[in-house]
Amino acid sequence: MNQAAFPKLLSSQIAFDIALTIRDGFDKHYRLFRATSQQAKLHFERGEWKVAQQAARERIGFYDKRVQECVHMLEDEYAPEDLTDEVWRECKLHFIGLLSGHKQPELAETFFNSVCCNILHRSYFHNEFIFVRPVVSTEYIETEEAAPTYRMYYPGTDGLSGTLRRIVTDFSLDARFANLDRDVEQVEARLRQLFGAEALEPNHQIQVLSKLFFRNKGAYIVGKGINGAREYPFVVPILHNRNGELILDTVLFDQEQIIILFSFTRAYFMVDMEVPSAYVQFIRTLLPRKPRSEIYTILGLQKQGKTLFYRDYLQHLKHSSDQFGAAPGIRGLVMLVFALPSFPYVFKLIKDFFPAPKDTTRALVKEKYLLVKHHDRVGRMADTLEYSNVAFPRHRMKEELIAEIRQHAPSLLEEDGNNIVIKHLYIERRMVPLNIWLTHAEQQGDDARIEHGVLEYGNAIKELVAANIFPGDMLYKNFGVTRHKRVVFYDYDEIEYITDCNFRDIPEARTEEEEMAAEPWYHVGPHDVFPEQFGRFLLGNAKIRKYFMLHHADLFTREFWQRRKERIQAGIVEDVFPYPQHIRFSYQGTPAIPSAAHVAPTLLETSENE
Repeated sequence: MNQAAFPKLLSSQIAFDIALTIRDGFDKHYRLFRATSQQAKLHFERGEWKVAQQAARERIGFYDKRVQECVHMLEDEYAPEDLTDEVWRECKLHFIGLLSGHKQPELAETFFNSVCCNILHRSYFHNEFIFVRPVVSTEYIETEEAAPTYRMYYPGTDGLSGTLRRIVTDFSLDARFANLDRDVEQVEARLRQLFGAEALEPNHQIQVLSKLFFRNKGAYIVGKGINGAREYPFVVPILHNRNGELILDTVLFDQEQIIILFSFTRAYFMVDMEVPSAYVQFIRTLLPRKPRSEIYTILGLQKQGKTLFYRDYLQHLKHSSDQFGAAPGIRGLVMLVFALPSFPYVFKLIKDFFPAPKDTTRALVKEKYLLVKHHDRVGRMADTLEYSNVAFPRHRMKEELIAEIRQHAPSLLEEDGNNIVIKHLYIERRMVPLNIWLTHAEQQGDDARIEHGVLEYGNAIKELVAANIFPGDMLYKNFGVTRHKRVVFYDYDEIEYITDCNFRDIPEARTEEEEMAAEPWYHVGPHDVFPEQFGRFLLGNAKIRKYFMLHHADLFTREFWQRRKERIQAGIVEDVFPYPQHIRFSYQGTPAIPSAAHVAPTLLETSENE
């Protein structure tokens, strides 16, 4: 662009005013986002678990509310004929100028896209009008006026024990520690195992993110030890004990444990970040294989995660040549699922009609997915990315897949020249369906793998129950196995709150005719659940039955479900730990779920007031 053209291009007051309105709308959003994240510290200090959960749910909706506010302001202020192509082109250039010195420019660009995509037709969705590619760099933002993202400590100077105590106290938590000296000693012993002889070398340093990470009932110190080219990531969870005092619960330094903590199956952390890109970059040094899109999402910036995911997806399409086809597994009655073999995600769209016995609607299914989005997923429900008007290159889609979409979801299909446009879909991480995983294990004669799958399935159910979630359809095909061999639920069309369910025993038949009848001889309400019936579709295989009855026979009793429901109704918030019980410090003296400690993060029942 030559200099003579530039002043002429930036001559529209309307374009500048629109850009300023969008920038101010984003700033309002992020100000509220940070305020809620800051309050998470207060909720943790006071043990206000219900309040913290509600705040986390409400924060998820902040973004869409601010976008709609902005859209309505622009629609009220300007007539459609004033918003010419030239105005929109210039608006983007003005917006770039307004981001000079901004601490969250990448998030603001995404907000600009969201507002514009609510106003413009999709034919405008290219880099001339919106930020298909980022423009403002996020490097070195924190070298300006922003507060430091992390603190630096030197164990060789202060001693490891003194350094650890300073790390903890620098967070200024307004709550009493039960025994900080004891806790620091336990953490020091673990970190000496990690650092080895380097722990006290003069050039050894520890970097710790300046803000705590809050989620569920825990606060997490996130850091790494550095000695030359060697880096040692670690995370220290802080919890309340039964007396309401603070304790350091363990140290996570195994790579897999840290990956599971920052998993796509958990709800978003509450973190007060002035420069979010710097936090993302720090976490990437701990988990270099985790894409930036997922890191933004786990930090509660799910819209930025969606933006980066879509950019990664387009880049993958550019460099691959395979075709989209039906995903492996049993066909669902509600969702049509397809995949690209080279891409580790699946694409799910809601069918237009559902055969019996399904009794639902598209609107209800979307409500279920929204429920999961706003709920604490406790590591057992896959996060979903929801998109509208997604264009797929026609030559990359198998004709059988296009025909299947035409048959089952014609209202969502638009054929636009060389593109197939899907008007609404969800994208989830691809997993191996549990039924396929168990079948392969049996074919290979791998009893240990069968036991692990059954054990993990039962643990997943129990942790969902702790989060007030009843899966509805508990068939193995609705659960997947991640690459870390964790079982995760991913089919949400029949999901319900535990507190909305009525758990019953099957009444005794009064006559032989009633007992032999094809239909129930007793009334069944819409929310009635009969746990003793679960065995009919879960225990058909002898080996599965053996391990299920060994580890999770209680799932077939009304008493188990009713007891959990009553605890939830009493206001008790369960602990669901994102790490194995056996690595917790031994002074806790708290039992794990039987047989689960060695394989998976699990659940410990504890009262808010205990």
